[in-house]
Amino acid sequence: MSKNSKVLNLKDKISGKEVDLSLCNLTEVPVRELALFTKATVVDLSCNNITSLPPEFCNLTHLVKVDLSQNQLTCLPDDLGNLASLQHLDLYNNKLTVLPVSVSQLKAGLAKAAGDCLDEKQCKQCAAKVLQHMSELQDEVDRVREKRRLREKELERKREVKQKEREAKDKEARKRDKAEEKEKRRKEYNAQMAATAAREQQKKKNEEKKKKNGQAAADKKAAVEKASKPQRSLLGLMFKLLLLLLLGLAGVAAACRLTDLQKEAVCVPVNVAVDDGLSWAKEQEVVVRQLVQNLSSAAKEFLESTQASKN
Repeated sequence: MSKNSKVLNLKDKISGKEVDLSLCNLTEVPVRELALFTKATVVDLSCNNITSLPPEFCNLTHLVKVDLSQNQLTCLPDDLGNLASLQHLDLYNNKLTVLPVSVSQLKAGLAKAAGDCLDEKQCKQCAAKVLQHMSELQDEVDRVREKRRLREKELERKREVKQKEREAKDKEARKRDKAEEKEKRRKEYNAQMAATAAREQQKKKNEEKKKKNGQAAADKKAAVEKASKPQRSLLGLMFKLLLLLLLGLAGVAAACRLTDLQKEAVCVPVNVAVDDGLSWAKEQEVVVRQLVQNLSSAAKEFLESTQASKN
């Protein structure tokens, strides 16, 4: 391989029957290396800096398609027609001004386009026709490339549309998942708040029940006290009446006994009753003392209960 070549290993550039040496900054064609791979019939040498083809290039008779477009070629070897298998030769965008006479021997449709080449004048005309024919071929190639480019562009546009659709679906899915997560959190929050409210309500009910029970107990106690108070009041009233009666009787007895009224007819039975009572009392002194003691105790209890009720 040429020392100016940047292709280090030709095997790395071979794919099936094709050898891709485009865009390798070549200044010379690696003829010796290409001759070793006779099964590689398609060679792409486009977009390099090749200025000429060596005579040995014409010995690569296994080549079927050669792309030398967009180089710096100024001339072609005279024996180019020896490439008997060559069917496609791309020389677009070079610096060629003339073609060798042997070009008419190629199978790439050039013989028909070039016509006869029997003398110098006809050969010049042949070269001009070949250039025109190659220009037409290149135009066709350009149209095919443009068509392919537009098709690829359309495919790319469709891929972008699909990608945007996928992104939109993913975005919608994320939005939906986010909404579902938010709804889930909202339900959990509502459930938590409901549970808290239920606990507060139960606590309030318990407090009200406790308060109600306390009030009921207080009302019951008050009712008991209220029920017992009238009973005590009735006993006290009866005791007061009895005491007043006794005081009245004592007053009447004293009036009939100690005043001038003792001779009155009214006081006679009273005095008799008092005398009988005194006699009976003397006889029942122990009983009377016990009765007085009982009356004193009853009076004392009545006074204590009255004082307690006031407090």
